[in-house]
Amino acid sequence: MKIYAALICFLLAACGQRQRSMEESTWADDSGSVNSEEIDLSEIQSNGEMIMVTLSGPQTIYDYHGKQLGAMYMLCQKFADELGVTLRVDICRDTTEIIRKLTNGDADIAAFYLPKNLSNDSLIYCGPKLDSLNVQWAVGYGKDELADKLKKWYRPAFLADVNKEETFLLSHRSIKRRVFSPMLNAKGGIISHYDQLFINYSRIIRWDWRLMAAQCYQESTFDPQARSWAGACGLMQIMPGTAEQLGLPAASIFEPESNIAAAAKYIGQLTEKFSDVSNSSERTKFVLASYNGGFFHIRDAMALAQKHGRNPHRWDDVAPYVLQLSNPTYYNDPIVEHGYMRGSETVDYVAKILQRWASYRGVKSVSRIGITTLGTPRRATHERKKKYQ
Repeated sequence: MKIYAALICFLLAACGQRQRSMEESTWADDSGSVNSEEIDLSEIQSNGEMIMVTLSGPQTIYDYHGKQLGAMYMLCQKFADELGVTLRVDICRDTTEIIRKLTNGDADIAAFYLPKNLSNDSLIYCGPKLDSLNVQWAVGYGKDELADKLKKWYRPAFLADVNKEETFLLSHRSIKRRVFSPMLNAKGGIISHYDQLFINYSRIIRWDWRLMAAQCYQESTFDPQARSWAGACGLMQIMPGTAEQLGLPAASIFEPESNIAAAAKYIGQLTEKFSDVSNSSERTKFVLASYNGGFFHIRDAMALAQKHGRNPHRWDDVAPYVLQLSNPTYYNDPIVEHGYMRGSETVDYVAKILQRWASYRGVKSVSRIGITTLGTPRRATHERKKKYQ
């Protein structure tokens, strides 16, 4: 029920904000003909690709550790698998853009609940729907075969199935790993079997080796064979795509030293990307957040923080906006370029690593690990704004 309640709120926000512009749009040229190339099912299968349009959101599509999730996307992917084609996703800014792309033949299917009261003869409504809101997926004009195929294939139970699948993938049960003690020998100051590797490679990035150890425990609990459903591998949970960019061979991704070395290299790259954050302690928090949630999402949160008068270079000021990137009001803000994210996980990730790092150093308490709330904004100085820009 929570999923459907959230979905209804999302749809009302998306459709309500765009209804006027949709009503003012023109779907046909002066002669009354529709401006859409009639690329139907046979052509789609011949080309080997189906183009899906949707909006970013928790029920539609979002990036999660380098993989795409969202019930609408996952359902459309299964339909593409049924057709034997690959799925290309085009994320639009609003529903007007979705309909325009369908009308112009730039997309095949809208994996998004579109209002059915538009009096728009350039769309064929079919597939998943919510009768209570009079909304449904749609395909472009002339794609009768595609519409018929979707109607015959889709069953309401499919949506419940992908929701269950997504819930599992987002749980800790989807990560295959052995859980080791957070500290091997507290009295001897030995954190793990890999302490010397942390010491060696943390020097390169000028980190406290115990911070890297704390991050490793958060990632894999010191299991060198850990693997997530998304494909993240090894002690520091390196994604295969990231490993390739870092020069880490697939055959070596589970080797402790190779994995830690690649992670250190990646941390160093992220540190350079946050060179505008002058305070090294603050910069470390942004790096950790980006390691978990993605660099571009964190930059979106920094932009929101600045827009609302907060300090974009202070984690406690930015973290509330990382959390708010799961709120349509914020992830639909024009200043946000990369849409929805599960911000609560990233904020929790940073906090837990900092807390564990403190315990590894023998610090009984850590001041200001928490974040400020979205109350009265701090005064952003002209110098601060100029530096961020």
